[in-house]
Amino acid sequence: MLLAVSGGIDSMVLLDLFYKLRFTIGVVHCNFQLRGKESDGDEMLVREICQDSDIPYFIKTFDTIDFAKENKLSIQLAARKLRYDWFQEIISFGFDYVLTAHHLDDNVETFLINFTRGTGLEGLTGIPAQNENIIRPLLPFSREEIENYAKENNIKWREDSTNTSDKYFRNKLRHDIVPILKELNTGFLDSFQNTLHHLQESERLVEDASNMVYEKVVEKKESQLVIHLKPLLQFQNHKAYLYQWLKNYGFSAWNDLYDLVHAQSGKQVFSETHVVLKDREKLILSERKPTDKAVVFSIESLDSKVNIPLKLRFYKGVNTMERHSNCIFVDESKLKFPLTIRKWKEGDYFYPSGMNGKKKLSKYFKDEKYSLLDKKSQWLLCSEDQIVWVIGKRADNRFLLKEKTQNCIKITLEE
Repeated sequence: MLLAVSGGIDSMVLLDLFYKLRFTIGVVHCNFQLRGKESDGDEMLVREICQDSDIPYFIKTFDTIDFAKENKLSIQLAARKLRYDWFQEIISFGFDYVLTAHHLDDNVETFLINFTRGTGLEGLTGIPAQNENIIRPLLPFSREEIENYAKENNIKWREDSTNTSDKYFRNKLRHDIVPILKELNTGFLDSFQNTLHHLQESERLVEDASNMVYEKVVEKKESQLVIHLKPLLQFQNHKAYLYQWLKNYGFSAWNDLYDLVHAQSGKQVFSETHVVLKDREKLILSERKPTDKAVVFSIESLDSKVNIPLKLRFYKGVNTMERHSNCIFVDESKLKFPLTIRKWKEGDYFYPSGMNGKKKLSKYFKDEKYSLLDKKSQWLLCSEDQIVWVIGKRADNRFLLKEKTQNCIKITLEE
């Protein structure tokens, strides 16, 4: 067992218990350098206890603040990622499990945080007792029980001064809200555990139902998931099933995803890692290529048939009376081949048809109320990096037909 020991009361009790139970243990300690001398004092205590008891230990110092800035994470999320990534490195040295000291009051606070911010059922089922090779053996025990054990057994520990500050949401719950709940109901923690048990059983029911419908509706094709909409829409709560199947792929704009069910073919919704495409009577989930934003598609001539990433067709000498958003008419002499299809980048601008002067594309997106997903999925047709068409939306005045235009090109976006 590899025990995560911070030097606080919870983890020092965890260490004492497993040492006395004669498990084969090691200790891992993270110094996040967030509290100056306090952090160093925590490290010193852990080091001393391990040396006195002849327990193998692993200690690492992290530059947490720089890591958080580089990866655009909060300090809490940065510390969590650093901690758990390092645990997985150390476990390969011959350990089977990592043990952390989360307890019942931590579970209450996590439940309340998720509840107040809005969550699905999985956010109300608490901290898992085991998550792959991470085990939390103190989850059934309250903070009070842990404190009593520590005092009765003369265990040394260190107090984290940030635990007294109410600038953290968790601390406000710990100091202000949870004590009131315990006062209103002296058996609050027992009631909470019962509720958690019922919610966990409900979650398992949801998983069973989800798996049964999945077998009827979803088809695996190589690296893709194909969701067939006709059988899915026979279920009144089809949104719940979509959420259950897609929640682990990084999506956050759930309303956009649900709208795909009735959207036209070709509409896409992106997460950082995946994309869902509406294709006739199917939704297709596939992994998003890392170069998705940087990729550029080349169109060598007017005779080119463009099918990726969109179906574009070019026609010479056509009737210019036709007008719709998926069709533009441009002056052939203004086009410089090869044309390109790409995503937008900072600094892009164009001269929107129907307007005077130029406009930054970012401002156009804002005025047109583009969502973040809309921006990510919008393709541009360019000539020498000048925007010819915000495809399917707005053409650029510089390329449109003029009185002196001799050769007209019709460009269409087809489903």
